Amino acid sequence: MDLNLSSPRSNASSNGGEQEEYVRVLIIGSGPAGLSAALYAARADLDPIVLTGMELGGQVSLTFAVENYPGFPEGIGGMELVDLFQKQAQRFGARIEFDLAAEVDFSGRPFRVKTQNGKQYLAESVIISTGASAVHLNVPGETEFTGRGVSYCATCDGWFFKDKEVLVVGGGDSAVEESLFLTRYADNVTIVHRRDELRAGAILAERAKSNPKINFFWNTVVKEISGNGAVKTVTLQDTKTGEERDHQVDGVFIFIGHSPNTGLFKGQLDMDKNGYLVVDNKMQTNIPGVYAAGEVADPYFRQVITSAGMGAAAAIQANHFLEENPL
Repeated sequence: MDLNLSSPRSNASSNGGEQEEYVRVLIIGSGPAGLSAALYAARADLDPIVLTGMELGGQVSLTFAVENYPGFPEGIGGMELVDLFQKQAQRFGARIEFDLAAEVDFSGRPFRVKTQNGKQYLAESVIISTGASAVHLNVPGETEFTGRGVSYCATCDGWFFKDKEVLVVGGGDSAVEESLFLTRYADNVTIVHRRDELRAGAILAERAKSNPKINFFWNTVVKEISGNGAVKTVTLQDTKTGEERDHQVDGVFIFIGHSPNTGLFKGQLDMDKNGYLVVDNKMQTNIPGVYAAGEVADPYFRQVITSAGMGAAAAIQANHFLEENPL
């Protein structure tokens, strides 16, 4: 294929009327990894395009407060941090497209990515930063009452539970952070954890234990969520005795982990047993020119700062790759 590299963003309608656009670096996903990659790629004059996916900013945009990102000693709101990431990347020429990748073909360069809005990108290199999604409990009533008392985002839905009683399922940092946030609204927040001690960091755990609005159900799991149009009751089970009991509650917030958003790449990119993309120490996947960064390739650290660093590294390597492998 003879492509005019002097006009990297020229559009065409030669593919059965489908709009095509040529791009040197296409970034799929707009969380900290994707926007950091966009910043570095833009500063290298690579004219990157970012496909935001379903939500600009990914998971961090739903986080009430980020307290462990350097440079913000008083903390910063998740959406505010995303806004700063976006503005900085756009300042140097990154383009943000509110669209979702629907199909990819990495069998040859330029790589082809079709979007939900019917556009096709021909990319010299691709950086994947599609992140991860909340893991569900998969218990009766969970799906039925999602949006009617069951939630995976306290920042999104906490306001609806003013003066009410809610359960938070989980024991890690996210569960505790969201529990603390929910105390702004709810009368009572009960953390349900299958173990007898939180997995969250010591500072967060101490905050939760010293908060008068937070209670704990240790060695307990949720077996069923019930209600009449909205959540009214959860069935809880003691993991040691097997005994079950019902507990009245107005809302259930679930924070038990995340699974990588990699379904789009099955059969083309190498993944580990849990579905995370496999990359080397330069963020390279098994296909030269295709990189992955952030939680889509990170089952261990899963922090804003590590995702941002991976995104920067991926963009740096994409730049080297394009210099060494021009089309």
